[in-house]
Amino acid sequence: MTRTHPAFLADGLAKSYRGKVAIADLDLRVDVGETFGILGANGAGKTTTVEMIAGLRSPDRGRVEVLGLDPHRDRAQVRQVLGVQLQHAYLHGALTVNELINLYRSFYPNARSSGELLELVGLQEQQRTRFEMLSGGQQQRVSIALALAGRPRAVILDELTTGLDPRARRHMWETVEQLKDEGVTILLVSHAMEEVERLCDRVALLDAGSIIALDTPSGLVARVGADSLDDAFVALTGRELETME
Repeated sequence: MTRTHPAFLADGLAKSYRGKVAIADLDLRVDVGETFGILGANGAGKTTTVEMIAGLRSPDRGRVEVLGLDPHRDRAQVRQVLGVQLQHAYLHGALTVNELINLYRSFYPNARSSGELLELVGLQEQQRTRFEMLSGGQQQRVSIALALAGRPRAVILDELTTGLDPRARRHMWETVEQLKDEGVTILLVSHAMEEVERLCDRVALLDAGSIIALDTPSGLVARVGADSLDDAFVALTGRELETME
């Protein structure tokens, strides 16, 4: 029987900073084709988790795989199959949107066209605008376009719609749904409950560096007899989830 690798695997993942535990023995498996959400309050360890999974940060112990590859040992191969959009992008401000997209497209043998990427993130009208002249939400969308340039089989999206207006937010949700239809696996870090409920097949609640609950969005709500995912989050973690704009 052929072994099927998960899209993302974390086994006993741990990370500390100056003696303070950020992630504690975290286990996570995301299946191919799944849209998986991570919810947690500020400081819960969400960004540290996805940065270790992406190979951008080394764990103190534990094992990570991306589509069966080690993100450190197999770094070049992972870059061809994984797209990563982090919450804060540091891109050359003097380059235009189109120049940035074409630069990133040059890294991949089968890249999406620049027109397709601009349409996916709704930036056709800004393609000749320098990155430094874009709004924060538009810069966020550029980062998403760059993460999708190489037709990745899996993608990490950290706060996908932070800073976006309602119209742009709905457009990005439709883009994620399109990627899912194409078979792309999506690991989504989000503060937006509506976003998680609409997009995610399963969601993990992260608190103090550990996963304290993992289920479908409706399963988490039913588990504690809550009226909404917001209420379920409060019941399971004992805290409110901060809203990010």
